[in-house]
Amino acid sequence: ILSKDKKQLAATSPFLNPTALVGASNSCYKRKNRYKLTKAMMTDLRFALRQLLKSPGFTLLAILTLALGIGLNTGIFSLINDLFLRGLPFRQPARVLHVYSHFNEQRGDFPLSAPRFFHFRDGQTVFDGYAGENALAATVTGIVDPFQVPIFKTTANWFDVLGVRAIRGRTFRPEEEEGADVAVITDRFWKNKLGGDANVIGRGLTLDGVTHTIVGVIPKLPVSWTGPNADIWTTKPFIIPGFSHERMMRGTAFLRAVGRLKPGVTVGQAKAALLTLESSYRSQYPEKIDARSTTVIKTLPEDVTENLRPGFITLLAAVTFVLLIACSNVANLLLVRFSGRRREISLRMALGATRTSVLRLFAFESVLISLLAGAVGAAIAWQVVPLVPDRTLASCARVYDRAFLAHWTGDGLLSCTAKFARRHRGCAEGRRARHGRQPAPTAFSQTPGRSTGHPLRHPARRRVAAHHKLRAPESPGSGLQDRQSLGRFYRHAPSPVS
Repeated sequence: ILSKDKKQLAATSPFLNPTALVGASNSCYKRKNRYKLTKAMMTDLRFALRQLLKSPGFTLLAILTLALGIGLNTGIFSLINDLFLRGLPFRQPARVLHVYSHFNEQRGDFPLSAPRFFHFRDGQTVFDGYAGENALAATVTGIVDPFQVPIFKTTANWFDVLGVRAIRGRTFRPEEEEGADVAVITDRFWKNKLGGDANVIGRGLTLDGVTHTIVGVIPKLPVSWTGPNADIWTTKPFIIPGFSHERMMRGTAFLRAVGRLKPGVTVGQAKAALLTLESSYRSQYPEKIDARSTTVIKTLPEDVTENLRPGFITLLAAVTFVLLIACSNVANLLLVRFSGRRREISLRMALGATRTSVLRLFAFESVLISLLAGAVGAAIAWQVVPLVPDRTLASCARVYDRAFLAHWTGDGLLSCTAKFARRHRGCAEGRRARHGRQPAPTAFSQTPGRSTGHPLRHPARRRVAAHHKLRAPESPGSGLQDRQSLGRFYRHAPSPVS
């Protein structure tokens, strides 16, 4: 009879408790199996890598073909995400309205004149703030060599209306609107032209021979809103060199005006209020040049992206189809490659390889190509997408950060799409082996004297035909090209045995 201590020891010790002994044995067996599986997978992975390195031409072609499709899709998705999904980098941009003038005899929207701006600013009751700016060119001196840049002369509340905050220093104060020579610069100008000087606030910046004191640094604003080289803002928007006060007050349009809606005020109410102000302006100043113009307002997102949405959706559809074509092309390459390894598969299975190991081997090769193509595609997007806003002034509303541009989420989804396409093709031969069948001969079989059946009945031929169907819209003349290539394909195909 065991004592109490011995019973407790027997219950806890795997050597004295049969149940614990069985559990420990099972656990050890599972760990051993996991180790064997991991070791086998690493062996297959190394073999797959060696196989790809043995055929550098095929590997490079497959990776670059897929990377082009993945990179284009990643880049376009990054642009669409910033343009239409994330929104503009302003505080509540849908509450900011851009106010235009429209002349019936001319197409397009025009800025406001100074008298119209003053009339609207003094009479409006729907905006928390109403601001204006005009763009000029100025020469910057005192920083290495002189260079010319666009500058934007704004009212003091311009950044408050847009909802832009300074990352260093401050923005303009009301008393600086007409009397002080001050400037706000972007962080890009601060880093590229001023060397990221920590004492930039209070530093002088000479514009057209006039020294301006830098009071703040702001993030770079949207390209389509300011242009690609917008880095400097100053005050005194109603003082323009060579533009007299009398000429300005005749109604010449030069001010871009924006207003931020008060809480609870809708866009429709703002339109009605501005129409009333437009009528009063027309009756009070019938002699002004813009007296007969009409007022048009748009929300900031609508103003910036309204013409881009259809084009970007079409572009996304186009590059998605390019990715499908790339997957189809690489699938065909893998079909040819794996079909030439039928003897290797037969030999492996004759030497005792399991069906799962054969399937895993082909899967690893496909996954390696997919992962490498995804990495190269992300690198393409990383390098190319930041150039788009700088090359096209009205194409993108956001300024893109390289860290975000790789857009790993979008790239991961697209890479998984390519991976699925490639794994389906890469595992086809492995699946046939898994079910105990020899890898099927294909139209590309190099074994002489053997028939592969009727061309239209063979699965490989049907896949090639489907591949050509995918490529049909690739070019206007692709239908004729596909017909000719398919004709050549079937003419040179093995004939059925009579």
